[in-house]
Amino acid sequence: MTVLRERVTLVWVGLVAATCASTWLLAKDLLSPAVGTVGIFVIAAFKVRYVMLDFMELRDAPIPARVISGVWTVAVTLLILGFWFVTAAS
Repeated sequence: MTVLRERVTLVWVGLVAATCASTWLLAKDLLSPAVGTVGIFVIAAFKVRYVMLDFMELRDAPIPARVISGVWTVAVTLLILGFWFVTAAS
């Protein structure tokens, strides 16, 4: 059962749990649409980051590649949320 102790397995379980949380908790009418939307996009950004680090093997990449991928993830998330907030207000 060494597969259960591998980092990639733990990351996969975390990604599945994050998907369940964003689908079943934040997509319901329990919270306001703004809180739900921001929560879903933040969870998606963390999921993208972990996929990049562990499944695309950026964890062992040179530091500039990791920094660029992290900045890209944050920038795209903020850009999407910014557009959503601007268009949701009008």
